[in-house]
Amino acid sequence: MIKDVKNFPISQLFDIEARVVYAIPRYQREYTWRQEQWEALFDDIEENDPGYFLGSVICINHTTDTLAIQRLEVVDGQQRLTTLSLLFAALYQTLRAHDQELDDDQRVELVNLKRKLVLKKGEDELRVVPQIQNRNLDDYRAVLAEVGVIGNVDTPPYAGNRRMFKAFRYFQSRIEAMLDGKGDRLGSIMAFLDKVSQACLVKIEVANHADAYILFESLNNRGVPLTAIDLIKNKLLARLEVDDPGKVDRHFEVWKKLLEDLGDDYALQERFFRHYYNAFKDRLNAPFRSDEDKRKDPLGPEAKRSNLIQIYERLINQNAAQHLREIREAGRLYALMLGRNHEEVWASLDKPLRDLERIQGAPSHLLMLYLLSEQKPLKLDLAQLRSILQLLVCFFVRRNLTDTPPTRDLTRLFMSIVDKLAGKSGDDVQATIRDELLSVSASDEVFRGKLEGAIYDENAGVARFILCGLAEQGMTRETWVDLWKFENKQFVWTIEHIFPQGENIPNAWVDMMAAGDGGKAKELQQVHVHRLGNLTISGFNSALGNKSFEDKRDRTDRQGRHVGYRNGLVLNVELAKAAAWSAEKIDARTRALAGEVMARFDLRTAGLNGI
Repeated sequence: MIKDVKNFPISQLFDIEARVVYAIPRYQREYTWRQEQWEALFDDIEENDPGYFLGSVICINHTTDTLAIQRLEVVDGQQRLTTLSLLFAALYQTLRAHDQELDDDQRVELVNLKRKLVLKKGEDELRVVPQIQNRNLDDYRAVLAEVGVIGNVDTPPYAGNRRMFKAFRYFQSRIEAMLDGKGDRLGSIMAFLDKVSQACLVKIEVANHADAYILFESLNNRGVPLTAIDLIKNKLLARLEVDDPGKVDRHFEVWKKLLEDLGDDYALQERFFRHYYNAFKDRLNAPFRSDEDKRKDPLGPEAKRSNLIQIYERLINQNAAQHLREIREAGRLYALMLGRNHEEVWASLDKPLRDLERIQGAPSHLLMLYLLSEQKPLKLDLAQLRSILQLLVCFFVRRNLTDTPPTRDLTRLFMSIVDKLAGKSGDDVQATIRDELLSVSASDEVFRGKLEGAIYDENAGVARFILCGLAEQGMTRETWVDLWKFENKQFVWTIEHIFPQGENIPNAWVDMMAAGDGGKAKELQQVHVHRLGNLTISGFNSALGNKSFEDKRDRTDRQGRHVGYRNGLVLNVELAKAAAWSAEKIDARTRALAGEVMARFDLRTAGLNGI
């Protein structure tokens, strides 16, 4: 896996005699270090003894011609290498300002400092080549031109507002502050330059991107982390630059549109790439299978975090352009599950897709990606897709409350369903999915047991989903209330415990629940407080809290509108009529609501009952 690993002083990594270039892939993430990182780097060098360890860099060595310039592709450590180069540029400018005072040895150091930034035999061959995003490369060249390392270049507009110039100006100011009040300014510059040169980095050379990612995962590097998706992108665009010369910008636009569909959340991006492979594993493996065995999966039986890079590296090497097109189209469909695709043609799927997300049904996105992509061959219309989504929602209500099947089995479950859909179409697709989900789900008896138990304590997320579902049943277009409204990073409508759950039970509740017996009230609270019959949904939970049952029931706002249990929600009809509350009423309401849930989220009728 590792071709070479050595601990180098910075002076050797930037060896003036070596024809080595550290090339950051053109479409790598832009330069992101801020003052916090610049300050840490400068302080680490200034405050520690020579030879201070600065971290590591991981490079892929693609060079085969030993006489040519050795171009190392930097896949981790690019922020650090770029920052060190900017520090060298600031030191070079400071030394040049003392040109008339330099002795012969110091003039040699000035020339050597320049050669750390550009190769000895090639004034325009940069030692470190930043990526092009956000004009990083142009800004870096403008910095080097400003200090006289390379010839004049046009400074890009607004370069001073971007990170390259800000880092350079920061190091200029830090060097000046370091020299302030020093009698021997030149000696101080040379002493600090010597510390920079002696600081160490471990340089690790690997053979490919997969090896680089495995290494990166195991190293606790300082800086901004590189992701598996970054490496897939780098490998993909590097390959397309070879396969389709001159058109890599066009391919990069396709990649950017993919990420626009998926959003900025890395976990969601990674999940998509895993789901894409797992959904289309059979087709993706086909070109890699031998004639002797057409059933094996040479790319691997399942995409996981640990093997994601290896899988996509082989796919990219096989046909980068084709896979980019297919992944882009899959990303557009996957955006439906993420609520990021608002094409009118899919509007009828919005509600069940949101429900699937709310019940934490993301593992089934693998199956839905397959169904949406293969809609025509499977002969599925939107009504059938909607029914399948409702079926999945019912499955996850039961699964997430009973933990059956266990989480570790869900990916394999949905992959096996995809396999069993081969040759199926229309209603047979839904029937197959229903049968498979029924075969692995908890029994009605187990499900009802969980529903009648301490459901809030067991899984508050499922409890909230169920309560919202029951409350929405009685809504019309005129009376519709968005129970999932989100403000200030929290739901406006939250779960309300009718009999309060707090440690200190108010006297009014002790009297109502236990005829004034505090000990008995506490016992009843332990058994009943988190049961379904003691829960409802309120947009004014903080206003109700520990108030008496009557106050909670009859509460109004300043405009006289009911905000307590008489708020019009069908879920609260019984509460609005009740004169008092008791353990018996909690038990009875629990049994009644559990029955409604069993009917509403019945896997045998899901998709037929219009949830």
